[in-house]
Amino acid sequence: MVSSSNVQGVSPEIKPGRLDAGQYEQNFSDIHPPLDSHQASIEAGRCYFCFDAPCMTACPTSIDIPLFIRQIATGNTTGAADTIFQQNIMGGMCARVCPTETLCEEACVRNGCEEKPVKIGLLQRFSTDAYMENDLHPFQRAIDTGKKIAVVGAGPAGLSCAHRLASLGHDVTVYDAREKSGGLNEFGIASYKSTENFAQREVDFILSIGGISIKNGVALGRDIDLDALRQDFDAVFLGMGMGGVNDLGLEGEDMDGVMNAIDYIAELRQSADLSSLPVGRHVVVIGGGMTAVDIAVQTRLLGAENVTLVYRRGPEQMKASEFEQHLAKIKGVKIIQWAKPVELISENNAVRAIRFDYTEMDAQGKLAATGEQFDLAADMVFKAIGQKFINTVFNQSEAPELKNSRMVVDDDRRTSLAGVWAGGDCIDGGEDLTVAAVEDGKVAAMSIDQFLQANN
Repeated sequence: MVSSSNVQGVSPEIKPGRLDAGQYEQNFSDIHPPLDSHQASIEAGRCYFCFDAPCMTACPTSIDIPLFIRQIATGNTTGAADTIFQQNIMGGMCARVCPTETLCEEACVRNGCEEKPVKIGLLQRFSTDAYMENDLHPFQRAIDTGKKIAVVGAGPAGLSCAHRLASLGHDVTVYDAREKSGGLNEFGIASYKSTENFAQREVDFILSIGGISIKNGVALGRDIDLDALRQDFDAVFLGMGMGGVNDLGLEGEDMDGVMNAIDYIAELRQSADLSSLPVGRHVVVIGGGMTAVDIAVQTRLLGAENVTLVYRRGPEQMKASEFEQHLAKIKGVKIIQWAKPVELISENNAVRAIRFDYTEMDAQGKLAATGEQFDLAADMVFKAIGQKFINTVFNQSEAPELKNSRMVVDDDRRTSLAGVWAGGDCIDGGEDLTVAAVEDGKVAAMSIDQFLQANN
């Protein structure tokens, strides 16, 4: 049973084991099978190795893409991986989950020739996987500086920051509220994007640099406070992500069958037996981002008969990429745009349907209801309309400046508090991307190192 959601077994339509045993493994297999050496060689040969490569500019971590592809083309797979890891220590995961179709591959000059772009993501995975399988590491830890840094959050931003600081010789203690490290890479992405326990293998790879200790099950604001961290450590990095989930604002959101997509995905990611997960017959997902697509596709793969994703605006405004929207459709998810939920319809405190208003842009350019409504049958309704930062984590501690309910940082990821940096989803302007969080952590680490040297 999904303990973190409102599934109470009231509806007979919500049940586990909808599929034959072998179907689960097939449905949740790797969505992008890796390239073999022959395929990688052919694909690398398609690259023009541009001198002023637009793909490199499009990469948030500034990986030298033409260089690593040329290294693959010449048989130097280890060198290619080293090139990637120098800029992005989580290059293995980013090769799996990055929306390359809207970043590096969209910028590929082959697109302008009416061809398919070079498969940069798969080439990145080819080299980084081979590297990690050989137990190699691209960094050697520098001489111990005697400096101590606290990192809050063992997700992409926190781990990236911790790794770079450790490589520079600093001692890092990472605090994370969950019992396992990895953040959204471990708990928040679709299982078919990261298979074979890759998220934890990548955590082990990062920790192999040495100088990093992780304390799991320790939450800021509950077990530790920011004032104490600032007193006990030479610097602090905050990368705890977004702890809350936005509500629909409808009456009855606590009824059975209405739940957060993030919670269900986390449960699915940690499940050793997918056939044990309860799923409804008629599933409705509210939202238009990657999480909305992930939960819609995965409930369909778990055996839901009808899955509908509803978004209040048009396809161009959806945060889910065109590829993700296409993926949802080919997996059998129906997508309805220009509609917003207005009422949950229940029976015996369990959701039975959800009512929507069609929407449009009015003369002032604002979203407005048209007055026309429709109902969708639903025994499960998932909220996937974004997360929010919980600023109560600061409790009685001095808090950094906030904007749009997130922490304000400068270009070096410094907050308004002396000795405190931040990155990832919890900062104002933070993107919901692993690669962007990795860059935040790396930039902050280099700034922290300069600060420590200046105050030595």
